[in-house]
Amino acid sequence: MTIDEKLQHFMDVTTEKVNAENAKQMQEYEQGLEKVYEDYKETALRKSELALKLKEESLMEQKGIKVSTKEQILIREQTGKLLRELDEKLSSEVKGKLERYMATSAYETYLVNQAREIVKFADGDDVTVYIDPEDICHKNAISAGANVAVTVSEYSFGGGVRAVISKRGILIDQS
Repeated sequence: MTIDEKLQHFMDVTTEKVNAENAKQMQEYEQGLEKVYEDYKETALRKSELALKLKEESLMEQKGIKVSTKEQILIREQTGKLLRELDEKLSSEVKGKLERYMATSAYETYLVNQAREIVKFADGDDVTVYIDPEDICHKNAISAGANVAVTVSEYSFGGGVRAVISKRGILIDQS
């Protein structure tokens, strides 16, 4: 193998490893959020079905007749509204948890480690590291911790780190 082939092989293996690690971390995080969401959704659905059943039984006992179709539609609309409200609440809770994580030192450490990996991967080539505009408070820590200049992106990409190694035409996305 020539030096270029060895270098290309090393770059390919390193890129695969980093991408696999990031994919695994992202998948674990998404699975955790999905589980929380599914549990919350199941609980909310059970509660709404129970409330609907209790309301129907209560109406039947009070009137001594079957609940009319019109009332059933009204109850189902109310249940649907409650489910939508619960879904919105869950979405805001997940977003809040993510925002709280992004405010921790663990998130800053994650960003620094990602920047270090990028610098290591660049292997001396010029690299431009970008962070999300919301992460501007972490810019100095990342720059100092990874010993690289950090640029704040013009557009938001949801956190994390992105980088460009112009010489090799490589875009790294750790967002």
